[in-house]
Amino acid sequence: MKVDYIIVGLGLAGLAFAEELITAKKTFMVFEDASQTSSLVAGGVYNPVILKRFSPVWNAKEQLAVALPFYERLEKKFNIKFDEKFVIKKVFKSIKDQNNWFVAFDKPNVAPFLDEKLDKNTYSGVIGEHYFGNVKEGGRINTLKLVETYRNYLKENNCIRFEKFNHKEIILEEDLVKYQDIEASTIVFAEGFGIKENPYFKHLPLEEVKGELITIYAPELEIDFLLKSTLFVMPLGNNTYKIGATFNHLDKTSEPSQEGREELVEKLQKVISVPYTIIDQTAGIRPTVKDRRPMVGIHPEFKNLAVLNGLGTRGVIIAPTVARNLFHHITNNEKLDDEIDIKRFK
Repeated sequence: MKVDYIIVGLGLAGLAFAEELITAKKTFMVFEDASQTSSLVAGGVYNPVILKRFSPVWNAKEQLAVALPFYERLEKKFNIKFDEKFVIKKVFKSIKDQNNWFVAFDKPNVAPFLDEKLDKNTYSGVIGEHYFGNVKEGGRINTLKLVETYRNYLKENNCIRFEKFNHKEIILEEDLVKYQDIEASTIVFAEGFGIKENPYFKHLPLEEVKGELITIYAPELEIDFLLKSTLFVMPLGNNTYKIGATFNHLDKTSEPSQEGREELVEKLQKVISVPYTIIDQTAGIRPTVKDRRPMVGIHPEFKNLAVLNGLGTRGVIIAPTVARNLFHHITNNEKLDDEIDIKRFK
């Protein structure tokens, strides 16, 4: 079988790259073994502002301009709603915190996303002695529904194999790469934390951060916005809310833990005051990089091998932009953004 590309991994990164290939009428085969679950269990929130420091998310305006139309096209393609827009309300912990909100209006990359008028309402069940700040242009991509839908779509079109990719079976030739019964021009590795087993890219400084979330049923809460405090409380409908997230640098498993559950419950007690029932708990390993930028590029020695990884906690916003950049870098020799290029690691 001859194809243009092999993609290893179908989380948000692999999915976004596959869409680039489809748009360009390129052929491909995806290998996915469901070993990495970060895209499946992610909250999927897109928020253009880092509310802990009232600072801008990296290239938020430019990336949202690519990401939001990208998800809109997928919604039309599958006739399924993936993008759930909502206001994000920041809980001010103190007067100083509230004042810092207004200081942030002096930052041109932040101000367009903040509402100058504070929300002075009180919300039943929400703990807050001060006002709320509204963040604009926020929302959530239902990543679980999106990735599952896309995997089924590729299955129907015979473009995916649900099996573990064996790096040892790669045969590199001058103008192509062979793997089992497939010949391709390029392999793109979008395997998340799985890159640690990849002999061609395992030298890259990918860090693993475990994240856990719980889903609760809280009929007395009744909020239709995302509440951001020491954690986020995100409405899912029918009185259910997703709560997250933890950041564990030591536990490298993808299994939900009692420790993670207790941490979330302890923090949630300081955010809401109504009774609730925990109905689900999920966990995944986020592929992150110390400088908080993705790892994208072509192997320095083997030009048929490329990597698309390290999207971290903001993969929903980042994936469409970096996938497009990598595709045009491979096909048109378009320069990669210096901040994402793996050449920065020497």
